[in-house]
Amino acid sequence: MAAFEELGIMAEICAGLEEMDWLLPTDVQQEAVPLILGGGDVLMAAETGSGKTGAFSLPVIQAVWETKNGVSTTKKEASKEFKMSETDRDAAFTVSGLAVRNADQYRWQGGRSDKGVVGGKHYYEATITDNGLCRIGFATADAYQELGKDEYGFGFGGTGKKSNSSRFDSYGTAFGKGDVMGCFIDLTEKTISYSKNGRYFDVAFDIPGKLSGEAFYVACTLKNSSLTFNFGETPFKHAPGFDYQPISKADPSQLVAGAVKEGKKRSGPMAVILEPSRELAEQTHTQICMFKKYLPAPGLKSAVFIGGVSVKEQISQLNHGLDIVTGTPGRIQDLIDTGNLKLENIRFFILDEADGLLQQDHKALILKMYDTFDKLIDGKRLQMIVCSATLHNFDVKKLAQEIMHFPNWVDLKGQDVVPETVHHVKCYVNPELDRSWQTDKGLKVKTDGVHQQDDLSQKDLGLSEATKILKAKYFIAAVEKLKMHNEQCIVFCRTKLDCDNLERFLNKLDSIKYSCTCLHGDRRPNERKANLQTFKDGKCKFLICTDVAARGIDVKGIPFVINYTLPDETLNFIHRTGRVGRADRMGLAISFSSTVKEKVWYHSNCNNRGKGCFNTNLIDRGGCCIWYDEPKALRDLEEYIDDSLPIIEKTFEIPINEFDGKVTYGARRKTGGGNMYQGHAAEISQSVKELYELEKRSQNSFIALRFSTPVRS
Repeated sequence: MAAFEELGIMAEICAGLEEMDWLLPTDVQQEAVPLILGGGDVLMAAETGSGKTGAFSLPVIQAVWETKNGVSTTKKEASKEFKMSETDRDAAFTVSGLAVRNADQYRWQGGRSDKGVVGGKHYYEATITDNGLCRIGFATADAYQELGKDEYGFGFGGTGKKSNSSRFDSYGTAFGKGDVMGCFIDLTEKTISYSKNGRYFDVAFDIPGKLSGEAFYVACTLKNSSLTFNFGETPFKHAPGFDYQPISKADPSQLVAGAVKEGKKRSGPMAVILEPSRELAEQTHTQICMFKKYLPAPGLKSAVFIGGVSVKEQISQLNHGLDIVTGTPGRIQDLIDTGNLKLENIRFFILDEADGLLQQDHKALILKMYDTFDKLIDGKRLQMIVCSATLHNFDVKKLAQEIMHFPNWVDLKGQDVVPETVHHVKCYVNPELDRSWQTDKGLKVKTDGVHQQDDLSQKDLGLSEATKILKAKYFIAAVEKLKMHNEQCIVFCRTKLDCDNLERFLNKLDSIKYSCTCLHGDRRPNERKANLQTFKDGKCKFLICTDVAARGIDVKGIPFVINYTLPDETLNFIHRTGRVGRADRMGLAISFSSTVKEKVWYHSNCNNRGKGCFNTNLIDRGGCCIWYDEPKALRDLEEYIDDSLPIIEKTFEIPINEFDGKVTYGARRKTGGGNMYQGHAAEISQSVKELYELEKRSQNSFIALRFSTPVRS
């Protein structure tokens, strides 16, 4: 198990935990804390007494304190670049440089640029980079984010329809993935028009006179799609002509600052926790008070609101300012209805014992509260945490579908399964058959140093060191063969030292081609957050992690994951490989598995938890090393998932039909008809013919035998 600080919990909160004799996190805490700190919605199921309250309240306390004290926010000078706003957008509309995306296949999500134009003739291009639906164009600050649904937004959609005020008219031609769309606005003649791959479509909209003088922002709305903008900082694919200039080159006198006005003062708590009973509410509040005891000033203010307590006293607490509120539905509703509990600043909405809340008919209150919340505040999305005795309760699952955004499941009571969107393969590392580790010294791999005092002429020790060298060699072979350096990949190592060594190895080999960053418990929280953001922003190709540091990773569309070492605990295999194949996108998971035992560090009795430790003796001799049986780990893993991982050779040739011939890693999974199973059908056609002949012969033999044998009376 990992200590709480390795889950990302700040030292001051850990001090309160130590005072409570909470030395190690429980299973549910190990699972949920990093996910919540990572910003995701979480569905949680665990037994009573499993530490569920700590699992949700510890990260919420930390996130609220950091937000209140501005720990995670740094002041930046206003950017001079013309770009999409990171705040003037819907919650699921993600902005990464010039790329925008919405992975939600059910809801339109949109956003606007951080600057608008009030005069001149301007042009920009949008390249469609994914299938799905989109509308692009221009909008004023008063427009809905779903472009074209009101009188202030003017959009052109991939179906070949232009839209304004929810009126959809045919215009131009349909467009989709790979098309380059040009968007023109002439604020002198008051017109908006479009082009496709350089073909101009003439005027789409005449801007009404009542919008004269209004600032117009680049705008788009997406459903299960993505696109990349070019505002003119780089050459356009198709020059606009007609005296239009790139929108990024607009004269400063024609520019207006972002559509979202800064400085709105928000009141009320940042987190509200609903409990089905007074007892649970009081228990949760008591634990929160102990957890936050040693937070630096000004700390956090929390309160519990239940029946049987003076309402005047509770109103007084609210008037003096609260950060976290815990309460029962009846009293919470009373305080909301009387206007004393304001919900405009809520960042976290936690439903503890959600099945109990629904059994008490509180769904209407839950939905009413949810509809009241701002779903995006200062660029941060509302986080939902739902706890239940079982996540397989129909009412809980239905509620989650209504109010949660791609939730992570933490189900310690259900059965773990491997997602269908992940293609799993294993590659054996056999140092007895592959002797290249003896002759190929070009890679200059630095290993973990456990053999620095060993006699490597002994077979088991020599093969152990060889395994470490071969894994680095195989890693590079996999990257090159599958061109992972053109995409992104998450790499899981067993120890923090292995992560550091692999990071140094890749940087030394080619820091540009194999650009990487690292996440593990020895990296400071701010560094881990920055490293993860670097990877999310696509500024590096490889994210190297341990199990503990990686559980909160939520990066959509990652095509590859490599298990450099198999996990100590089979459950972690599900979490590791679950980093790919997300949001219905296909992923490839490659697991290296040594055919021999390997000597590794194991600092179970080390006072410094491995820091500065050089004791390479085995633990039964007072040292900090063990023999790691990866062959057994693989057997246990395959028994756990009730499946045998397909084998690939060290050439990393992935059979085209291994995954029904429908794999483009990182792309959305194909469904439905068409040629989806064409390759698979061709492969099994011969076997089907043979089965047909066998069945035919069997039936004929049965008939002949049946009618040639006398029937006994």
